[in-house]
Amino acid sequence: MTEAATRCVPGTPCWVSLLAEDPAASQEFYHELFGWEYRPGPGPGGVEPHARAVLDGHEVACIGRMPSGRRCQAAWLPYLAVDDTDAAADLVRMCGGTVGVGPLDMGGTMRVAIAADPAGASFGIRQTSTRPAARMSGGPGTVVWNELITHRTSAVEKFYRTVFGVETEPSAGAAEGTEGAGEPDLLTVTAGGRVVGGIRGVGAAMPRDRGPHWLMYVEVEDVDAVANRAAGLGGRVLTPPQDSPHGRLARLADREGAPFAVIRRDG
Repeated sequence: MTEAATRCVPGTPCWVSLLAEDPAASQEFYHELFGWEYRPGPGPGGVEPHARAVLDGHEVACIGRMPSGRRCQAAWLPYLAVDDTDAAADLVRMCGGTVGVGPLDMGGTMRVAIAADPAGASFGIRQTSTRPAARMSGGPGTVVWNELITHRTSAVEKFYRTVFGVETEPSAGAAEGTEGAGEPDLLTVTAGGRVVGGIRGVGAAMPRDRGPHWLMYVEVEDVDAVANRAAGLGGRVLTPPQDSPHGRLARLADREGAPFAVIRRDG
């Protein structure tokens, strides 16, 4: 997805954001890791400003401060595109999910909400007006994949199909990082005929310190070097660099524990 003021197909990840206890430290971490620069941007209702991460002149993500008094695990949230945030929020509630923030206007350029699916995985909802989507799949330093890590795909598949109108189908095989025995529980998600993400059921292999969550994959040129650099910057290596059918990858966490993955795509 390139940065252009065009309509995003509903269900397409069109933005990613991180709320951090120390956003300045998080900005430094990702600058050193991916080369992101930053420029100020509005937060919800014009308050709690966010720093918009910029790479080669294109916005790729944003990092903001955790609201005062709110205590939750740091996590990168994908925002899924919709035509009507309020209608989507109503559907979330009707389908067994929850809406924790919004819907509300953000800087007069988009209407957003933060919600959770029936299994508890948080995500954003984003209705755009004039602000372009984040640059996705734009080369090293950009987000190229978003995958939902959950206990069982069957518990949330219908939710995302109903709320966002996406289609799902079983993956042809196990993707990277699958743990445990048995058949892979992995779905490919498509929107408007284009593959936009995945849903992976990991069962008992769910990390003990974190429930269902969305995981972003950032493209890099050298996975091993980035993993080593992340550890040196105060982050953690959750899954060491390894080869997969999709390229070499590693799963990492930043200084505040927010998980993410890096990948060098083959081909």
